[in-house]
Amino acid sequence: MRLLITGSSGLLGLNLALDSTRSHHVMGVDRNKLGSVPFELIKADLLAPDAVYHIISESKPDAVIHCAALADVDACEASPDLAYQMNADLPGRLADVCARRQVRLIHISTDAVFDGQKDGVYIEGDAPNPQGVYAQTKLEGERSVLQINPMAIVARVNFYGWSLSGKRSLAEFFINNLRTGKNVNGFTDVLFCPMLVNHLSEILLAMLERRLRGMYHVVGPQAMSKYQFGVEIARKFGLRESLISPQSVDKSSLTARRSHNLWLSTHKLSADLGMTLPTFSTGLDEFYIQYQQGYPQKIRSYQQE
Repeated sequence: MRLLITGSSGLLGLNLALDSTRSHHVMGVDRNKLGSVPFELIKADLLAPDAVYHIISESKPDAVIHCAALADVDACEASPDLAYQMNADLPGRLADVCARRQVRLIHISTDAVFDGQKDGVYIEGDAPNPQGVYAQTKLEGERSVLQINPMAIVARVNFYGWSLSGKRSLAEFFINNLRTGKNVNGFTDVLFCPMLVNHLSEILLAMLERRLRGMYHVVGPQAMSKYQFGVEIARKFGLRESLISPQSVDKSSLTARRSHNLWLSTHKLSADLGMTLPTFSTGLDEFYIQYQQGYPQKIRSYQQE
């Protein structure tokens, strides 16, 4: 399969591209961050006029996984126009071109479209209520994609892993700080369902192969607080969990409002794929093995010098 991945220098995009090269011809779209990589690199600005049309027309993919986004929540608050262009307008244009050319599409969205006020688990049919610019624009992108291209998949995700900069995931945040003896906060009142990015890559490819369509929650099967996540990371890596201070997100200095409960049900995904999703402990074990084998350094070596 000829697979086009946008945002191929991002945390998900790069890991997905590297994992996918084992079984597919991968073409990654990146503007200027990647150097020498083991997949075909398309240097392009997705927001340039007609860029999406030209990229799809010339690369002729069988499928597109759209990972590119303005994902920094606080940056979206500071630059709402850019957030709209990247997260709402661009996905719609991509969905249109893919529909016209009969190219399968997975659009990556976020668990943050929910306000976190529900007492219990969110299913795909629950009404979103985004709380900030990032979540609002991502919701608009979701709706645009499915309205224009009903055969597309929209995947609401939450993941961690090793990134190009070494600073993109929550797991890296805890490791980088705890390793140097710094005190950090862990939110006890933010519940989420983290999944190792490489497990997410496998599942996205399986969704393409099964020709699924529509909305899916593609997150880990276990919910935990961000404080608990930090403690689990510390224990696995032999770092001092006492450096993590339990705190409420409402008392933090973060600009954008965060949702308290992002516990998403994965029943629909598991049933439609006919598989049990990998547990958190399985993902954490793999994440640590990657660390032992030098995978973080390998990832960072792809950064353009």
